[in-house]
Amino acid sequence: MSNALVLQSDFGLSDGAVSAMYGVAHTVDPSIPLFDLTHDIPPYNIWEGSYRLLQTVPYWPENTVFVSVVDPGVGSDRKSVVVKTGSNHFIVTPDNGTLTHIHHSIGIIEARIIDEQKNRLPKAGASHTFHGRDIYAYTGARLASHTISFEEVGPIYSIDSIILLPLFEASLSHGVLTGMIDILDIRFGNVWTNISRELFLDLGMQYGDSAEVLIENDNKKVYKNFMTYGRSFADLCIGEPLVYINSLDNLAIAINQGSFAEVYSIGTGSNWRISLRKAPKIIYE
Repeated sequence: MSNALVLQSDFGLSDGAVSAMYGVAHTVDPSIPLFDLTHDIPPYNIWEGSYRLLQTVPYWPENTVFVSVVDPGVGSDRKSVVVKTGSNHFIVTPDNGTLTHIHHSIGIIEARIIDEQKNRLPKAGASHTFHGRDIYAYTGARLASHTISFEEVGPIYSIDSIILLPLFEASLSHGVLTGMIDILDIRFGNVWTNISRELFLDLGMQYGDSAEVLIENDNKKVYKNFMTYGRSFADLCIGEPLVYINSLDNLAIAINQGSFAEVYSIGTGSNWRISLRKAPKIIYE
């Protein structure tokens, strides 16, 4: 029985690109369980592609094969790889930074360069602009269907050679917690950070306490204000900002029934920093 094959790309669904990848997979084996992670990664946004893998991969059964195609360097000399993660999943992708979050948080235990002489869609022609169809979907389907083993993907690739995007580690110093904005909860405009719940609670925060929040982009202040630490959005009135713990057990901030990211033009990446400190309680006499 084939393992699940999960596709991610920045292709969108307005043309036939994703459907062509489906077709290639089903041509390899019509019984492959085929799913989408997302095809709405902003064009060329390798960072977001990297994070969406981390957000999703751990919740799938072991040996699931992921194909991730966010590939602004298609046709260049960048490597095409398949990696086995510390969680026993496989990821088929260009080696361009897409593996950053997986490498950092889950780990990669082995990597192989795709042998494109053996693992390229037959009769694909001379095109070098649709590797998502001709190499990644094809190789991913062959791996998921057990047509090839991981060892048959191609030669071993040094894990130390994998290209990684810069990250900024969260830390707590002198009562100030600092991290980066990892990603946006796109549909609702919430801001997700890389600050773990455990590190946040080291501030001594309790539900209902206030935190002073500072957001900077390349050291330029974008936002500074006080907000309440809430268990959920229902703890605050509509329109109020809050600090909360998101579904990945990390710190996030939001506006109840509003888009914090849109209101304050928030972005993502290691140059977007967030700092918090516990606000002192004011006692009126």
